[in-house]
Amino acid sequence: MDSTEPTRPRSTPGTASARPAAAAPAATPVTPRRLSELLRTRFGHETFRPYQEAVCLDAAAGHDLLLVMPTGAGKSLCYQLPGVARGGTTLVVSPLIALMEDQVAKLRELGLRAERIHSGRARPESRQVCLDYLEGALDFLFIAPERLRVPGFPEMLARRKPALIAVDEAHCISNWGHDFRPDYRLLRDRLPLLRPSPIVALTATATRRVQQDILEQLGIPAARRFIHGFRRANLAIEVVDILPSVRTGTVLRLLADEANRPAIVYAPTRKQTEELAAELATAGISTACYHAGLMGSRRDDVQARFLGGSLDVIVATIAFGMGIDKPNVRMVVHTAMPATLEGYYQEVGRAGRDGLAARAVLLQSYSDRRTLEYLLDLNYPPPAELARVFDLLGDAPLGFDELADRSSQGREEVESLVDRLRVHGGALVDRGGARRGAPDWTESYVAQRQHRLAQIDEMHRFAETYVCRMLQLLRHFGDQEDAAGPCGACDVCAPEGCAALKFRHPRPDEAGAMQRVLVELRRRDGSTTGQLHRALFESELSRNDVEELLGALVRGGHVLQRQEAFQKDGKRIEFKRVHLTPRGRAGSDLDEAWIAEQPRGKAVRGGAGSRRAAAAPEERFDLDPAEAAHAAPPELVEALRSLRTARARERRIPAYCIFNDATLLNIAAARPRDERQLLAVKGVGPGIIGNYGREILDAVRCHGGGNR
Repeated sequence: MDSTEPTRPRSTPGTASARPAAAAPAATPVTPRRLSELLRTRFGHETFRPYQEAVCLDAAAGHDLLLVMPTGAGKSLCYQLPGVARGGTTLVVSPLIALMEDQVAKLRELGLRAERIHSGRARPESRQVCLDYLEGALDFLFIAPERLRVPGFPEMLARRKPALIAVDEAHCISNWGHDFRPDYRLLRDRLPLLRPSPIVALTATATRRVQQDILEQLGIPAARRFIHGFRRANLAIEVVDILPSVRTGTVLRLLADEANRPAIVYAPTRKQTEELAAELATAGISTACYHAGLMGSRRDDVQARFLGGSLDVIVATIAFGMGIDKPNVRMVVHTAMPATLEGYYQEVGRAGRDGLAARAVLLQSYSDRRTLEYLLDLNYPPPAELARVFDLLGDAPLGFDELADRSSQGREEVESLVDRLRVHGGALVDRGGARRGAPDWTESYVAQRQHRLAQIDEMHRFAETYVCRMLQLLRHFGDQEDAAGPCGACDVCAPEGCAALKFRHPRPDEAGAMQRVLVELRRRDGSTTGQLHRALFESELSRNDVEELLGALVRGGHVLQRQEAFQKDGKRIEFKRVHLTPRGRAGSDLDEAWIAEQPRGKAVRGGAGSRRAAAAPEERFDLDPAEAAHAAPPELVEALRSLRTARARERRIPAYCIFNDATLLNIAAARPRDERQLLAVKGVGPGIIGNYGREILDAVRCHGGGNR
């Protein structure tokens, strides 16, 4: 990449007068009165939003700080106002071009001098921006993190130190963040050149672990933390346990109601965004899809139409949303479980930014978890795969084509493995190819892989635990100020207000079973869900049925569930403990202990420790390899192997990444007739069904020799 550093500073026609080329800390303390004046005169706001003033005062005084505040709560002002108050140029590191362009446009509308440097701009434009920066002609300069790789660029910035450094979307610097970007790690080595300028790190999605890692990576471990504002009083969250095959109908029913629009629908794959958008459009709802596979101009057009109001619904992958501010989104629907609670919270936070009532609906089942685990194996392959590539590397660079030949893998797969090694120090990459890095990369990689799995666990636990949805999120992010109770709006707190879920009064047999639970808890309060199942219902009800009854008691205010854990053999074992409330202890009636109606295609809930099938509408089909091999027709086994090989070659991935041998044999032994039976096969999730389901079922029909 060529340097954009200018050879000499010069005047810029039509640019505001330059300031002296020097560091620009605030010469005198910035008072609350001065900040309020600038808030009104430069930004057009009469008052601060909650928590903003304290953050702005700290930043304007030159202190390093970390601000974790949800999307739409006003984080941007918390570096923009202090930057203006301190004078000089505020340097903003931002990960997305669209986000930069949006921020620059808004600042210019306010009469502030803002520019940006990123890969989407021509070299002469970037050089001119550098000149403007050196001459002090900018209030704000936005850069992408990869610019710090350009030789001479960090040194150019250091020639006129910024008044303040803002690191936006700061979770991207952390291995433990849900959206880790390796280029953000450059900040660790480059920021010292720009000090003593204060650093303000901002993000909407950082757990306690990520918060600590952000500060360590930025070299500001003593920075003050502001963790505020995660409660969204106007947002009602509901979680629906339903199979993938019937989710489209639920989305259509929800969005047929104009009160639920405008809406954002998140789907897990590009193909699904296109198919669902077409279904909604056929139903007469103005809809378009958005994903990273579309041309940039097409994405820009869809985004502009949605923001402008000519589209009621946008169906998107997670490629859509960062930096998007449409205040009147009434509903956000997820058609599958997201991979992280951080990402989920950020996405649902795009609803109801105008302060009016909004709703978030998550359609999920246990099979989604298995899909996420499958994708995790693709993105974070077993360490042994990386080790094989590491062993091929030497002190001299090895080209990717040669490396692919030596490893008998496709070039794209090898590049992906090398990139994983690079992130964890196991490979050094330059124009000549890759060479061996540090041999201790394994520990870091395994820790990150385990963390990604733990994030899936957290998301699954959120969906499966009968605790106020908003309280779960507040605890996850460690909101410092929020001491309020349950939200009163989610599916746990207010089931009667749900849009997708429907509830009914308990039947006599269900009411009797719930009374038995209450009697047992009066004898042994704090029992675990497993203890209650074994003591009361082991021969009568499944563990999942007991979980449903406990959920009804939670909704009725009779019991509380708490998630707990212990360590065993180095593993974290999680379980749920149940406690009586005063209402449950008093023995009041069960009229408000609402039972969730079984929606068509509802999945069996997979409570921790359940011995029953968790992902399918019928008993899980799972034979050991010997039994499966005996029961599977040889012609079908070969047909499935051929299908798997062909699809693996198309995608240039190992065949087992399509589905492994155990799954293949179970499919052949089961000989499923439809998607429902296919989903009941162990190892098959919605990802396999969505990508290969039709071909698998065709193979079964042609080579199965009958059905089970």
